[in-house]
Amino acid sequence: MMEKALIFIILLRILSGSIDITAAMFMFKFNDLEKAFYINTLLALVGPCILIITTGIALVGLTEKISFVRMICLFGGILLILISLKSK
Repeated sequence: MMEKALIFIILLRILSGSIDITAAMFMFKFNDLEKAFYINTLLALVGPCILIITTGIALVGLTEKISFVRMICLFGGILLILISLKSK
């Protein structure tokens, strides 16, 4: 039997992929670079949110298997990734 945390992560990733595919279809439908840019910008907000949520769910599911220091390091790494995406 699958763990609940794993099921939630899988469902969130399916949702995320569905949002990406839907966005691509809208870009194709509108056939406008400005609208495609706007849609892509919205996707840039969704991706990091899904990353943080799925990582949080995984870490909660692994609390008994991973040390507290390792959890902090993982979240620190994610934070650094997000900061690097926002920097110029």
